[in-house]
Amino acid sequence: MLEKVLVASGGVLGSQIALQNAVHGKTVTIYDISAEALAGAKKHIAAFKEQLIKDTGKDANEVQQQVDAIKYEADLAAAVKGVDLVIEAVPESFEIKKDIWTKLSAAADAQTIFVTNTSTMLPSKIAAVVDRPAKFIAMHFANLVWAHNTAEIMAHAGTDPELPAQIHDFAKSIGLVPIMIKKEHASYLLNNMFNPFLTDGLSLWYNGIADYQTIDKVWMIDLESQAGPFGLIDIVGLRTMINVLKATGAEEDAKIAEKLQTEFVDQGKTGAVGGEGFYKYPQPAFLDPDFLKVD
Repeated sequence: MLEKVLVASGGVLGSQIALQNAVHGKTVTIYDISAEALAGAKKHIAAFKEQLIKDTGKDANEVQQQVDAIKYEADLAAAVKGVDLVIEAVPESFEIKKDIWTKLSAAADAQTIFVTNTSTMLPSKIAAVVDRPAKFIAMHFANLVWAHNTAEIMAHAGTDPELPAQIHDFAKSIGLVPIMIKKEHASYLLNNMFNPFLTDGLSLWYNGIADYQTIDKVWMIDLESQAGPFGLIDIVGLRTMINVLKATGAEEDAKIAEKLQTEFVDQGKTGAVGGEGFYKYPQPAFLDPDFLKVD
């Protein structure tokens, strides 16, 4: 069984992945590049812990004990020593992923299995830079892992044929529903359906067709959803959305990414975890009972 897990990056999703593993009994270490980044990871864990308890009804004292057992490490060689599985959750930049996987390849034990949580890249692209492509596979987690508990598992042509089944069982062991993807396909299943919804909403806003609250309202009313595109972008995080937009290669998407960077992220508006994005948190306007009422 895969019991000792290293999560590479304690960002918004990496911290959730670490938390999900911890509350299911795994021995968890979070690696990040600096003491400052690890301090941010601890803040993420603290916030997501409360959300997990609220959503799942788990015993607060037990969860706190599991959270307290998470280790934090800024030395990659020390972090990866003796682990069974590495789950990489760094930003959606190939250069960043190439750098971390090159270093992990040099430092990890020979038996350690490598998993990437990339949401846009094919696993074969990343596998080309690791030292053990047969032990490399993609497993994509959804935001709010404990509630949206799918694990999209995607092998590449060089993956050991037995590895997908092993990762399938690992996903189940941490409370996830394994989604086995038959062949490589960019953006998996969820994001092939989800990203166009977000980017189309952004396009309507960027081109002045409607303000973001109006776009959210029409989606929430007509599709009976608890959040619209911009509420969900806040939950996903503005930095992640910028990376998704840049990855499409479309000219307008690049312009929208630039607008999000300069008008939001550069101003400290990074999304729900940061306290403000399109909406202010912890009480965003779209959750107000009056948000959808007729004026």
